[in-house]
Amino acid sequence: MKQTEDEIVAAAEKYRNWGRWGEADERGTLNFVSPEMIVKAAGLVKQGKTFALAIPFDHNGPQTGENGRINPMHSMTFDGCDTLPLPHGIGFSDDTIFMPLQCATQWDALSHAFDRGKAYNGHDASVVSSLGAAKNGIEKVSNNFVGRGILLDIARSKGVESLAPGYAITEEDLEACVAAQGQSSNIQSGDFVLVRTGQMGHCKANGWGAYAGGDAPGLSFYSADWLFRNELAAIATDTWGFEVRPNELPGSFQPLHQVVLPNMGLHIGEIFDLEDLAEDCAGDGIYEFMFVAPPLPITGAVGSPINPYAIK
Repeated sequence: MKQTEDEIVAAAEKYRNWGRWGEADERGTLNFVSPEMIVKAAGLVKQGKTFALAIPFDHNGPQTGENGRINPMHSMTFDGCDTLPLPHGIGFSDDTIFMPLQCATQWDALSHAFDRGKAYNGHDASVVSSLGAAKNGIEKVSNNFVGRGILLDIARSKGVESLAPGYAITEEDLEACVAAQGQSSNIQSGDFVLVRTGQMGHCKANGWGAYAGGDAPGLSFYSADWLFRNELAAIATDTWGFEVRPNELPGSFQPLHQVVLPNMGLHIGEIFDLEDLAEDCAGDGIYEFMFVAPPLPITGAVGSPINPYAIK
C-alpha cells in the first residue's frame, strides 16, 4: 500500500544515522555510551542485588518452529554412564547445544534487518551472505552493552498485570511511565531502556501460547521519534518481537524494525524476563541500575543469545 510505504520511507529518512559516526561505523547507537557513562553507571550499584533477565535456554521455550526457529536442543557428548580410558578413575561429562541464535533472550544485530536492500550505514544487503554478516555482525559490538539501564514498567504504570495483545505503546505512554516512576527513570542519552509489557509474566503463569510470532503488545511504529530523540543506546522488551503485533501499518511486516535497525542503528533486545526486576523496582522506587549484557562474539552472526544483568 502506497500510504504505508510512504510512511516507512519518511520515517527511515528522518531517523537515519548513516555516517553520523563515520563511514566505517558498525556500532550504531552504542556510540552514545562513553567511558564516563559506564563509570557513572557502576556507581548505581548500592545493594549488590543482581537480576538475571534471560529465560531458560531449553526445549520448553516459546518457539514453534515457524521460519526455522526452534527451541534449544541440548544433548550430552559424554555423561556419567560413559567409561573413558582415563587414568586413576577420573571421568568427565561434556555436552553440546543446537539452537537458532534468536530463539530465546537475545540481541538483534544491526545486520538482522534491511530497508529496501540496504543495511545499517548504507551497506548493500548482500554484505550478509551464506557465510554470515561481513558488516554489522554481532561480534563488532561484543565489547559494548554496558551502561545505565532503565526499566519502564508500562504495565504497572497503567495498573494492569499485562498489556493486551495488539496494544501499541505510544510516546505518551512512555512519558507517562517515566513521570509515574519518578526521577530515577528519567531518560538520558546513552541509556539502555527495558520495556515491560507484562506479557512474559502472563506466559510464565499460563503457558507460552502464541507468544512466538503471535499478537502482542509492543512499541508503536510512531514511537520512533521518541527512540531517536532520546538517543538510546539500545532498547529491549519482554516480548518476542519488540514492536506491536499485529503491525499497525496496513500491509507491513515489522515496520519499526525496518526503521530502527538498518536506519537508526538501534540495537533491539527481545524475550527479556523483567518480572523479578520489576517487583524490586516497584518495591524500592529505584528504576535505574547498572546494565551488563554483552553478546557472544560469534563472527558474522546477525543476533546473539545473552543473559543480561541488571545490578542494583
